[in-house]
Amino acid sequence: MDKLEELVRKQALINAAKHGGQAQPGAVIGMIMSGHPEYRKQAKDVSRLAGQITAQVNQLSPEAQKEELDNLGGYQEKKKEEKVKGLSDLPGAEGKVVLRFAPNPSGPLHIGHARAAVLNQEYSKRYQGKLILRVEDTDPRRVDPSAYQMIPEDLKWMGVDWDEEIIQSDRMEIYYEHALELIKLGGAYMCTCPGDVFKELKDSSQSCPHRDASVEENLKLWEKMPETGEGEMVLRVKTDIEHKNPAIRDWVAMRVVEDEHPRIGKQYRVYPMMNFSVAVDDHLLGVTHVLRGKDHLANSEKQEYLYHHMGWDVPHFIHYGRLKMDDVSLSTSQARQGIEEGVYSGWDDPRLGTIRAIARRGIQSLAIKELMMEIGVKIADSTVTWKKIYGLNRSFLEDKANRYFMVENPELVEIEGVPESLLGNVERPLHPDHLDLGMRSLEFNGKVYLSDEDILSQSDQVLRLMDAVNIIFQDGEAKYHSEGIDEAREAKAKIVQWVPTEGAVETEMVMPDASRVTGFAESTLKGVKEGEVVQLERIGFARLDKKEDGKLRFYYAHK
Repeated sequence: MDKLEELVRKQALINAAKHGGQAQPGAVIGMIMSGHPEYRKQAKDVSRLAGQITAQVNQLSPEAQKEELDNLGGYQEKKKEEKVKGLSDLPGAEGKVVLRFAPNPSGPLHIGHARAAVLNQEYSKRYQGKLILRVEDTDPRRVDPSAYQMIPEDLKWMGVDWDEEIIQSDRMEIYYEHALELIKLGGAYMCTCPGDVFKELKDSSQSCPHRDASVEENLKLWEKMPETGEGEMVLRVKTDIEHKNPAIRDWVAMRVVEDEHPRIGKQYRVYPMMNFSVAVDDHLLGVTHVLRGKDHLANSEKQEYLYHHMGWDVPHFIHYGRLKMDDVSLSTSQARQGIEEGVYSGWDDPRLGTIRAIARRGIQSLAIKELMMEIGVKIADSTVTWKKIYGLNRSFLEDKANRYFMVENPELVEIEGVPESLLGNVERPLHPDHLDLGMRSLEFNGKVYLSDEDILSQSDQVLRLMDAVNIIFQDGEAKYHSEGIDEAREAKAKIVQWVPTEGAVETEMVMPDASRVTGFAESTLKGVKEGEVVQLERIGFARLDKKEDGKLRFYYAHK
């Protein structure tokens, strides 16, 4: 047996082992050509041998095939490499893991916040750790009082639980204590340079004249700071004045803000900057791992200087890429401006990327969680598409959303010539895959509402009313054509949903672009509860938002 013949025989035996003892010549040829390109010039020989040898191999018993294959060296089927699902391990997670989700209360959460919230919770669960919700409200100008309530609501919708809640404006005295300690350690100094003057010094790697002031001098200025005006004095953390990134050089830790705080009023005028309050709290709360976007890389480095001045252990900083969303601005300030100008109806306007807008449309929290788990903590930027969200959401809704009829832009159609025997109730399942959920009953009396798009203008075109009858439009009139689905197929009829005139419910559907579509729906939809997501057949998934005065308002999700 020459080398090629032996190779063909072995591949035939392998193929037979994979397919119940019957090798396929074409598959054997493919295995030779792909795995042994040196024989491609001998394609005719390979084809001839494959035909002959597979015929011989197929005559053998499975036992004989296995014995011969073993004599030829056997084979080990390659296992498909499984992609590691879930999140990568946290570095240095040997002991107690403490994480925090730290939003600014400038408004409700949006889909960008969902990434940090979900990932922090999932890591907390993996390591049986602790998750802290910390509301970072030390800039009075960026506080929306309603956000203190909206943020927890959004987190609960996402299924994110936390073990402890901290509001930074409750901790002002703590920040003062640590600022004082930092001054005494020589790690910070009071700077009275005008902002533009300090910028020139900083950009040219020159020290501020106040940098070498004594601790006593700095303490005196610290005491006077609450009496000064905004911008007259700041507390700076000493870093490397020649650092390659000017933004890191002697950053501001405390400053005066004259605006009244929406939550604590005028009790304080000196407020910590984010980098100071965050670092102090992360240390005091025992945070071991900080998950944040890569736009915080410089902030992480700034905070490390403070940790070193205070002699604290630096937590593990894990940075991930930016998250963008197709056709949706994730800017809270832009959304607020749009709401104030009347462009958006509110934070739950379907055109926004807020959690409450997404939820109102019937997107499931599990779909958002699944999306964030897929994106993970990779450093590369990610773009979220509605198509991706819809695909994930569909997988959660398909099995549980009951089916109903609704017609958009309806027109009344009276069908001539329907046999009496076909009039009556038409039964359709609430869910075609779960008949145990029961049936819904539609009264067919020859008068129905159809969508204007389904009413054909050309004569002699047949429509199939689902589970009812086939009709044809002639001379502008709807007439009975036939009864069964076989006749509909033969006539190549379009199958359409319909709504009985008896008990039809007025409906309004808010679309993703905030436009509104009106129509009629079947009467059984009256039994659906507000907040429930249904599938309107041939239209898509929609969430029942409101029942009012016998009318139903839906928010459309997707096909």
